[in-house]
Amino acid sequence: MRPASSVIYLDWNATTPPHPEVLAAMQAAAEVAWANPASVHGPGRRARAFIEQAREAVARLTGFDARDVTLTSGGTEANNLALLHAFGDEVGAAGAPAAGAGAAGAPAAGRLHGALVVSRIEHPSVTRAAEGLAGRGVHVAWVDPEPSGRVAPEAIAAAIDRAAAVAPVRLVILQAVNHETGVVQPVADAAAIVHARGARLHVDAVQAVGRLPAEAWAGADLVSVAAHKIRGPKGIGALAVRPGVRLRPVLLGGAQERGLRPGTQDPVAAAGFAVAARRALGAPARYAALAPLRDRLEAELTQVGRAAGASPVRNGEGARAPHVANLSWPGWRGDELCAALDLEGVAVSSGAACSAGTAEPSPVLTAMLGPERAASAVRFSIGEDTTEADVVEAARRVARVLSRLRSLPAGS
Repeated sequence: MRPASSVIYLDWNATTPPHPEVLAAMQAAAEVAWANPASVHGPGRRARAFIEQAREAVARLTGFDARDVTLTSGGTEANNLALLHAFGDEVGAAGAPAAGAGAAGAPAAGRLHGALVVSRIEHPSVTRAAEGLAGRGVHVAWVDPEPSGRVAPEAIAAAIDRAAAVAPVRLVILQAVNHETGVVQPVADAAAIVHARGARLHVDAVQAVGRLPAEAWAGADLVSVAAHKIRGPKGIGALAVRPGVRLRPVLLGGAQERGLRPGTQDPVAAAGFAVAARRALGAPARYAALAPLRDRLEAELTQVGRAAGASPVRNGEGARAPHVANLSWPGWRGDELCAALDLEGVAVSSGAACSAGTAEPSPVLTAMLGPERAASAVRFSIGEDTTEADVVEAARRVARVLSRLRSLPAGS
């Protein structure tokens, strides 16, 4: 087994290594912010200061107002909170007002009404939440992507119009950057269409914030963020909303986060989130500079694949985030390649990290290109610490794996 120091980490879309400044901030906060941030005494106020600093940093990063930023446990909770807000009239207990003005409604298990429009290439925290809403009466209109991985604005418009014939469309969801292919979605164009039809747009910006300029989620009414994607800690994220968007909680409890996210907050994680969010303001330029390195990686992998008789095919065309390369290897299985590369000290993935261990091929790539292409896919994602030497050595190790593994039909 290879020592950890020799591992080439090419899975930055799954999570990013915490930055040293983030770790230092969290260590410092742990020494002084041990009190409950909801307490009104001095130690509690010191702890709460870290919570508010994180809120303000996220607001600046996303372009929202700090009072409209709700801290969550991560992107999944933020996405769920965004989806459920649209059906608050039925989610809440009878007569309970929406949260956002300090009052928290109560989740219920009753039937819901209204329509939701969502693309088939969203993160599982969106698609599974949408499926759950469909089971409770919400009409869900699914939008298929183009083979390039782009969700066409015209397709969104058509889906809204179809859904509106069944029930009022309350929310449309479109991620800013796809988590598997890196394809950048036309959010601004979609926002104009959505707003012209009287609906709201939620953008899962987890893979865009800190990697692309704010134009990537321009026009969104709600935006989800996760700290661990921007070199911050795991277990904390945020949902930012435009004024006038009133939310209802997923959980019931205390008055933390204006009742929207009850439970004792973690000031140590918040301290790390604040530093990560401030660093992320300048990160898009650093990520833009990675595009040549990503292209070099794709070229190296194509060369070694061709030499092994398994020339890879790129998944995702057009505008892409500058650090992601998703490749299918005809005649091979993506999960087997990932496992073999792990033994060689190369960390990559064959789909969303939250879906690791499942036997099914990527729903994203299946929707784009079919199950066979999806079954043979491997995602390589680089980051700020990736070097040219890493790329060259990773390609060399891929070549070694291809020469060793026996070829299997994709999907077998």
